[in-house]
Amino acid sequence: MTTHQRATGTVTGEIPEADIQVLSTLNKDGSRRWMRPRLSKGRFLMRRRITAYALMLLFMVLPYVRIGGKPTLLFDLPNREFTFFGTTFYPTDTLLLALLLLAIFVAIFLLTALFGRVWCGWACPQTVYMEYLYRPVERFIEGKHYRSGGRTPLHPIRVVAKYAVFALLSLYLAHTFLAYFVGVDELATWVRQSPFEHPAAFLVMAGTTGLMLLDFCCFREQVCTLMCPYGRLQSVLIDERSLIISYDPKRGEPRGKLRRRQAGDRQVASVAGECIDCHLCVATCPTGIDLRDGLQMECIGCAQCIDACDTVMDKVGRARGLIRYSSQEAIETGRSRLLRPRVLVYPLILAIVLGLFGLTLAGRGSAEVSFLRERSTPYRVLDSGEVLNIVQMSLRNRSEQAREFEISVIREDAAVGETERISLAPGESDVVGLRIVLPRSAFEQGRAGVAIRVTDDEGETRQLEHHVLGPLFGGPSQPSAAPEQQESGT
Repeated sequence: MTTHQRATGTVTGEIPEADIQVLSTLNKDGSRRWMRPRLSKGRFLMRRRITAYALMLLFMVLPYVRIGGKPTLLFDLPNREFTFFGTTFYPTDTLLLALLLLAIFVAIFLLTALFGRVWCGWACPQTVYMEYLYRPVERFIEGKHYRSGGRTPLHPIRVVAKYAVFALLSLYLAHTFLAYFVGVDELATWVRQSPFEHPAAFLVMAGTTGLMLLDFCCFREQVCTLMCPYGRLQSVLIDERSLIISYDPKRGEPRGKLRRRQAGDRQVASVAGECIDCHLCVATCPTGIDLRDGLQMECIGCAQCIDACDTVMDKVGRARGLIRYSSQEAIETGRSRLLRPRVLVYPLILAIVLGLFGLTLAGRGSAEVSFLRERSTPYRVLDSGEVLNIVQMSLRNRSEQAREFEISVIREDAAVGETERISLAPGESDVVGLRIVLPRSAFEQGRAGVAIRVTDDEGETRQLEHHVLGPLFGGPSQPSAAPEQQESGT
């Protein structure tokens, strides 16, 4: 039963009580309840800490790592280029980008089906930076004020020091974030220049810094509980066999205060249930919920309640695991089955999507060709009666080396000028104008088909079909291209 259900009486139909909390981040009078979760040391805290610092280090170092002379990750919006682990994608690679995003989403769905909100508690940037960067700084600077839950006064100097450190951290993270969009070399140049020389970039950096301060100083856990849609998708992404953080009511209920009895040379708890109602699992929760009420949307799967409960169980002489990673099915029946339809379907979909991504990537070729719309007269009838078309083509070198491309027209009755040759550096693009002269009889209802072949100096060939315009009444149509296999253009 969730906190909301208990507050509104939707489970038993009773009239809601006014003194019951509706949201964990609100006080009973409706004011904001500021979370100062207690740090519970244990095995999961150490593992999450290692994971978090490794992710932070990866985020800070990745812009400086190059693969094949290219940044590992670069979202170059002005040039409309996206470099992903040494491979550059362009706007025309829409299918590749769509397949990549689809693969990421399916992978998240699979992880959620298997391990619940493991992403939220272990790898989400909101959790990682809040709990392992900003929160430790706050604990250190506020000291007694933090440990008392905000009940003791906080000296103004400490307030200024905390927000000054938060501002510096946000400023550094904003610059690192900007490096993913402009590259570290360009960023280093901007840092040494006046903001007036690059006002747009400076405003982006300042805006990012401000948003980080607003997030980690004000919104905090409300980003997870109120703003992020992922928690609300739990009901469709997990099932009763998903691994989640669970409280075992069979062991813990009925709860009772600790009474001790002597057992040999040590004291052990003597209560009906193993939960001694110490509320440490609530005090350590970064979203302020009571996990004993059942699975709740606000739970981010951070496992702090497990560490807190295990510590208490050790002290009272009980076995660990009153709160543990388990599934609803395992808690209720004692059985846990991993295989179910969604665990089989998600990997199958993921394999298909990744396979399509790999095949599409391998078949991209070195040349990206697109035909441009003619803005002037589409064609011209020569004195000889033949029809002249100038086909504008955009050609981009998608390979990692400089290439020379040869462009030719494949049609027996076509007269063309000198074969076009163009040299392009890696990633460079240029516009080529190709003169095509066809007899008037080649046009049927004002259109004639031609095949254009693009060959690079490595022998890789692409053949694309294109239509040129001409007189509306020309004559009988001729074959549009040589009997070679044709390929549709980009």
